[in-house]
Amino acid sequence: MGKKLIIVESPAKAKTIKNFLGKDYEVVASKGHIRDLPKSSFGIKIEDDKFIPQYRVTKDHQSVAKELKEKAKKADVVYIATDEDREGEAIGFHIAHVIGKNPDELPRIVFHEITKSAIKEALKNPRKLDINRVNAQQARRLLDRIVGYKLSPLLAKKIQKGLSAGRVQSAALKLVIDREREIKEFKPQEYYTIEGIFKEKEANLVKYNGKKLEKLDIKTKKEAEEIAKNLKDFEYEVKIEKKKSISKSPAPFMTSTLQQAASSLLGFSPRKTMQIAQRLYEGVKTPIGESGIITYMRTDSLNIAKEAQEKAIEVIKKKFGEEYAQAKTYKTKSTSAQEAHEAIRPTIIELSPEELKNYLTKDEWKLYDLIYRRFLASQMKDAEFEVQNVFFEHEKGEFKLSGRRLVFDGYYKIYGTPNKDELLPEFKEGERIKPKEVKFTQHFTKPPERYSEATLIKKLESLGIGRPSTYAPTITLLQNRNYVEIKDKKLHPTQIAFNVIETLEKHFSDIVDANFTANMEEMLDEIANGNKDWQEMLREFYFPFEELIKKKDKEIPSQKIAKPIGELCPECNSPLVIRKGRFGEFIACSAYPKCKYTRAIEKEEKVTDIKCDKCGAFMVVKKGKSGEFLACSNYPDCKNTKPLNPPEVIDKVKCPECGGDIIKRNSKRGEFYGCSNYPECNFISKYLPVDKRCSKCGYLMAERTYRGKEVYECIKCKHKEDKEFF
Repeated sequence: MGKKLIIVESPAKAKTIKNFLGKDYEVVASKGHIRDLPKSSFGIKIEDDKFIPQYRVTKDHQSVAKELKEKAKKADVVYIATDEDREGEAIGFHIAHVIGKNPDELPRIVFHEITKSAIKEALKNPRKLDINRVNAQQARRLLDRIVGYKLSPLLAKKIQKGLSAGRVQSAALKLVIDREREIKEFKPQEYYTIEGIFKEKEANLVKYNGKKLEKLDIKTKKEAEEIAKNLKDFEYEVKIEKKKSISKSPAPFMTSTLQQAASSLLGFSPRKTMQIAQRLYEGVKTPIGESGIITYMRTDSLNIAKEAQEKAIEVIKKKFGEEYAQAKTYKTKSTSAQEAHEAIRPTIIELSPEELKNYLTKDEWKLYDLIYRRFLASQMKDAEFEVQNVFFEHEKGEFKLSGRRLVFDGYYKIYGTPNKDELLPEFKEGERIKPKEVKFTQHFTKPPERYSEATLIKKLESLGIGRPSTYAPTITLLQNRNYVEIKDKKLHPTQIAFNVIETLEKHFSDIVDANFTANMEEMLDEIANGNKDWQEMLREFYFPFEELIKKKDKEIPSQKIAKPIGELCPECNSPLVIRKGRFGEFIACSAYPKCKYTRAIEKEEKVTDIKCDKCGAFMVVKKGKSGEFLACSNYPDCKNTKPLNPPEVIDKVKCPECGGDIIKRNSKRGEFYGCSNYPECNFISKYLPVDKRCSKCGYLMAERTYRGKEVYECIKCKHKEDKEFF
């Protein structure tokens, strides 16, 4: 029997698969995309309304291509074993062309996990390359090239060098910009809530004069004072309501939910999550040898193989007892999900995180532990609570107090219980009770939060923008292009991002329209399913777009800065101007490109109209290790300094140690909250303190995310309470 050649994408995968097969098989890697469109030219030939991609073997793949050709000549059979998604299908198509084989004649093997049994099964059931999926990927690549090659130079010409636009990246950036606009336009509204103290517990007023109260119903302090005064002297009749509440076990991970959970719980960026998941999928050392320990990590499916489900049920019964196991199936909401794929799960369920701790890196172990526990939790029974609502009723008003008790922990057994029972004092049905106090609390509505990497991915997924393989690269690209900065784990758009989006909104509205981008993705899905011709799709997009580019090139005014500075160029005597480049402003000759003289702008201290409160001199803006600050211009005679931006005071929350204001501060380690009376008072909190008191110790609580849920946590004793049941 002759030699058989298997071509995969990555060397790590090749090494793992080689371990499973005998000497009759040779496994080599293409190291990703072996052919692509040229970088230095448009790379698409248009003849008779047909789009012909001018693929080239990339420079860094020349030696790989040569090796694959030589090995393919010597092999009796060549298997294409690239990833089972459209991109993998297209890579297999390009490999076939590079080694001089007909793509229709090469056996194509697919697997969702890199284990011995999965590889052997795949070799028994080869198929042909799916040309529809190849064409869908080709259409995506050509669309991205058309938009990037035609639109990016126009932005660079009219706004600033180094800018780019794209179908997915520009739609994603518009979401970030729109959220920033909402925040800037937001006007906080004042409102009040009324609380009655019954047996040391705060019950919320939910009805007044027979009317159910909404969040903004009580808008003034005067109104709140009057209501509180009117309700304080009555006796209220107790009504008790008990009901069962279910917390459903979570679905296993798919790409977007894994990226979101890893961001919230582990602090991983989407890019880091996918890099680690790739290693876990391709193969790592384990107690039973080198093997892939999770299924394919680029998926939008929630399917689970029957065999894997059965093994999970066995492990749950053995580890926790029969009463915890329940086989469950899940269905993704996305209509475009590739249901042939599986959800992300462990491949060898017997390999628990504990058994792999000494084999994986710290970050690999954290991610595997997250995937393992989520998969087992998905096959466990729901958690059950008994919810108790106590109503204090009077014809003038009604207060409500809620608590809960965990009856059956279900999937929390492995996933972790978010907090302890929220038990209420003993109240008797029908008893009449007078409140110890009726008080009111002032609040202000808050602006919407900026997107984090995780919440932006969630939004992109909900709108149908992009696919599992594009989420992480899109966010990375926005950062690399200096369109967004990450501060406090939130995405902050830069000024140049506003300029780009404003230009695109005005002149190329389709490119930044979420519906348009989502419709394009649906058309690509139609091509992959064999229901639409890829050439037709390209024609429908290209020719109108090409005409629009020509038209807008004449219409869009230049936004480039060319402000004269009142000096002449030392090389050609032309006026010098301030220009803006990829790395900020600089001084250049106005005769460019004939004269290429440039120089950096000297850093000068910016004088403000703020006077020093010690000597009366004007203060200047200076830059220190922790950012910009105000300093007296009389330095060194006067060493007075002030923060450039006064610290934000947290409304209505007072320091539990001394009663001072709590303010937001910054240090080398990031943002934190501290007392305004520092250094006399050393109170600090990592998380945002809120006007809530711990039911266990009475200390101040803070707002944070714990195991994917928003909770209140006591700053002192770390007791946690669910927001919804507080």
